[in-house]
Amino acid sequence: MDSLTAQRRSGESASRRTFLKGTGAVLGALGTGGSAAAGGTDTDAGDGSESERDTDEVDGSNDPLTIAHRGFAGPYPENTIAAMHGAAAAGADAIEIDLMPCADGTPVVFHDVELSSRTDGGLTDESGVTWETDCETILGAEVLESGESIPTFEEVMEAIPSEVGVTLEMKNPGTSDIRPNENLSDDALETQRELWRPFTERVLDIADGYDNDVMVAASREGAIAAAKEVAPDMPTAFFFSDSIEVGLDIARTYDCEALWPPINMVKRSPFWESPDYFVEEPDFEEVDLVEIAHEEGRQIFVFTLNTGYEADQMRMADVDGILSNYPGLYGFGRVESEYDGSAFGFDR
Repeated sequence: MDSLTAQRRSGESASRRTFLKGTGAVLGALGTGGSAAAGGTDTDAGDGSESERDTDEVDGSNDPLTIAHRGFAGPYPENTIAAMHGAAAAGADAIEIDLMPCADGTPVVFHDVELSSRTDGGLTDESGVTWETDCETILGAEVLESGESIPTFEEVMEAIPSEVGVTLEMKNPGTSDIRPNENLSDDALETQRELWRPFTERVLDIADGYDNDVMVAASREGAIAAAKEVAPDMPTAFFFSDSIEVGLDIARTYDCEALWPPINMVKRSPFWESPDYFVEEPDFEEVDLVEIAHEEGRQIFVFTLNTGYEADQMRMADVDGILSNYPGLYGFGRVESEYDGSAFGFDR
């Protein structure tokens, strides 16, 4: 067991971050005020060797954090109040939501650029570009024929219990001129930061009124830059896309508390470079993101899981959290978490 892993197991503080015991595992990258180191291993989970988590009793005490993707989008209508209630009741440690504004700038919880996007009948019963549509129409739009409508960010925060963490994925500040998955030049970065700043200020001002542990996540450098400018102590995570190198560079530039790659960027798993996950023709750099994250005192979370097999492989790979479409991936009948006051194991 390496020194960082030993610290993680014992609860001792790591060299550059302080971490507290959270919801069953020692967590720590997501609450306001700092981050945590988490130890990795030197073995690939797929080579027949046991990882650090593999040697533990599989009783739920060492499972990665379960983060409900859009409020567990599998069984619930995504990003709705019903999904927030359902995810909290199902034992999610945290809930990931998507944020963009309607026409007057009010932050709403919605994922897509178009209200009527998707080929299976439309995500809602309205049409138009989300941030160009008036808020009355947005808030009355029915999601996936569920009887649920698009909520405001404030309504969602009211619906999530304070002990459940919230990951704020910043999707769009109200413009088509965004630059996802890019390491920007100085001029382009300043332009993007200015585009993101007003919306970011509004979102974080609302979030500040609640006791939940909160983290900002994005695949846009401009969004991360704006969040760090508006709230320097706000924990952040960068969503990786098709380049490990770009993702690492941005995460290091802003000292992000967490890395957030797709499941097929986890080198020590059987999903490494699989074309079935997110990137159609992956050709990633030969980098072990779990090892790097833990050596640098960061957390690593992966997206997006749908099966118990995927979840178990990620547990054995020693990731710190999974973004999941379904509850209960870590075992039938297991209670997923017992809250002890900090959803992310991080002191606000």
